[in-house]
Amino acid sequence: MMLLELKRIHVPPGQRVLLEDVTWIELEAILEELGEHRAARIAYDRGILEIMAPLPEHEFDKEIIGDLIKALLEELDIEFVSLGSTTFKNQFMEKGIEPDQCFYIKNEALIRGKKRLDLTIDPPPDLALEIDITSRTHPNIYQALNVPELWRFENGKLQINILENGNYIESQSSLNFPNLPLIEVIPQYLEQSKTAGRNATIKSFRNWVRQQ
Repeated sequence: MMLLELKRIHVPPGQRVLLEDVTWIELEAILEELGEHRAARIAYDRGILEIMAPLPEHEFDKEIIGDLIKALLEELDIEFVSLGSTTFKNQFMEKGIEPDQCFYIKNEALIRGKKRLDLTIDPPPDLALEIDITSRTHPNIYQALNVPELWRFENGKLQINILENGNYIESQSSLNFPNLPLIEVIPQYLEQSKTAGRNATIKSFRNWVRQQ
């Protein structure tokens, strides 16, 4: 019955649907039904399932900021794995989330080569990115899953949150990229990409990183 109704649900870009009293078994079935190649993203917190479809502008910001992070990691010669909007869930905590973008950095070696991740035994991503155009960030879920660093981009501003004693504390610097003024620089290069183009912006950003 749940899957039959799910097929009838249409989520317009920028909108969301909330389903209540969704069991873990139903969540697994819904994820299977939705498939991996889809635009919609989910968040699950103790029986409440949110299905959200992002706006085109949301996807643009996500891609550019994700590319800037990749360029930064490459220029710093840091091994990493980018897992995009992979579904991260923990059955014991009854929580699940699909970030806009995420990276394994310090824990990259621990998940290298793995095709499936289980947060009951595997570490969470070191860095998660959320674009808050449609206000879908769920910091409480990321906190429960012990994601050390959460970036939230909203209204042209970057907010960096660091996990301390189980709660996020807003920080002026990144845990993974200390001593770099990323709160100011990332939004600047994102804005630059809208006029200069993606490739020129990434090249300029790489030059900036080298100068640091």
